Amino acid sequence: MPKTAASAPPAAAPAADPSRWKALVFIALAQLMVVLDATIVNIALPSAQQDLGISDGNRQWVITAYALAFGGLLLFGGRIADLWGRKNAFVVGLAGFAAASALGGAATGEAMMLGARALQGAFGALLAPAALSLLAVMFTDAKERAKAFGIYGAIAGGGGAVGLILGGFLTQYLDWRWTFYVNIPFAVVAAVGAYLVIREPAGSRNRAPLDIPGVVLSTLGLVALVYGFTRAESHGWSSEPTILLFTGSAALLTAFVFTESRVKSPLLPLRVLTDRNRGGVYLSLGLAVIAMFGLFLFLTYYLQVVKGFSPVKTGFAFLPMIAGMITGSTQIGARLMTRVPPRLLMGPGFLVAATGMLLLTQLEVDSSYPALILPAQILLGLGMGTAFMPAMSLSTHGVNPADAGVASAMVNTSQQVGGAIGTALLNTVAASATSAYLLDHAAEGAGGEAAAQALQAQAMVHGYSSAIWWAVGILAASATIALTMITTGRPSAGAPTASGPGPKGAEGGRGAEDAVPVPVIAH
Repeated sequence: MPKTAASAPPAAAPAADPSRWKALVFIALAQLMVVLDATIVNIALPSAQQDLGISDGNRQWVITAYALAFGGLLLFGGRIADLWGRKNAFVVGLAGFAAASALGGAATGEAMMLGARALQGAFGALLAPAALSLLAVMFTDAKERAKAFGIYGAIAGGGGAVGLILGGFLTQYLDWRWTFYVNIPFAVVAAVGAYLVIREPAGSRNRAPLDIPGVVLSTLGLVALVYGFTRAESHGWSSEPTILLFTGSAALLTAFVFTESRVKSPLLPLRVLTDRNRGGVYLSLGLAVIAMFGLFLFLTYYLQVVKGFSPVKTGFAFLPMIAGMITGSTQIGARLMTRVPPRLLMGPGFLVAATGMLLLTQLEVDSSYPALILPAQILLGLGMGTAFMPAMSLSTHGVNPADAGVASAMVNTSQQVGGAIGTALLNTVAASATSAYLLDHAAEGAGGEAAAQALQAQAMVHGYSSAIWWAVGILAASATIALTMITTGRPSAGAPTASGPGPKGAEGGRGAEDAVPVPVIAH
């Protein structure tokens, strides 16, 4: 490929900055904090509800307030990172998240708790896309980029399971308030370290004015979408409020797309979405997260309610999955990223995860952890870790440097929406299958209290296995999308590649699909 201005030696300057590996430590620490916070509070919720007098009807808002603020504001947070600079947005996001966590830990009532959770979500929406886009602009060499995104992908994939372990430990041995306070040292260390060592490449900010109509439409549309799935889980898919939320979300997001196609400086340039490879990443990753979030929910309940595990033991039962994710991301994905096209990591990775999920469809009340759950978790972890690593790297594939923040926000948005869908959809499937099983086998529970309890446990497990079949199909769909939509070739291991300096160079300057396999953000 002939040399151009975009591929000249100056574009590789960021890779020569020795502080980038130190910066990765603090970026990874911040990402771990944000991801584990999505699940750590779940374990502590019963204790917090009792202490603060939160009603059963409002307890879901402890989770939902965070999800709505985080999911609704991600695109806005990504664009703010492009405007302010990713380092500035990263540090401010960390400081705000720490303050909100302190507020949650000190909560004296329901209103204070819900407000703290909403603030955590808002600052998380600023922090998460800034973290990913910092990696995109700091690591330009193909091999180094593979290693950096391997570490980031392992954390993004395994952080939720880490949250279950940490949440169980803190709740059982200390107090539920520490599930909030634990964020403070994470945030302080990451913020101070980032302020001192991060050197963001010059000239990569977006100086365009903020698209206010786009902010309003996208935020309201995403909030309505996430809340719609949350409400569907508790009130049913056919309830009038649920239907209104989905209808309103569709109308708002349609208006958002129309607005973005017309305004001069859009919040989300449509070129970010229409690139085939990035679109394939957002779609396949969102579907995979649907399956994973449902699994976390079902396995947690299975181990605690059916098998009688303590919260701490339940958390440690997820360790094989975490180990698999770390191995898949850092040892398989990172090592092969410069040798094979990304689709040949993502597609097979999702299929290996689907195989692990397929094992769990055989779940029974008396299933052995070592014989069934352990190998299933290892396969799930290896597959998802291998797939997550190139997915995170490709989420900023060929993007204009000034759009790196909002492109990074899109991968977070796909995960957030996927998590909301997974919890609502698969939980509904499980609940329906459980109810049907109880109805069909009602006579078996008539033999006394012990028989009724045994029937209830069997019905729950039947519901879980029914929903897990759906998760198998969803992961198979993720693999199909990755193998067919993602067409970029393997990155060159010898030299950094770069996107052009603007929209045209970034999006339309490629020749053959694999001419610039994993484009890197230039400055």
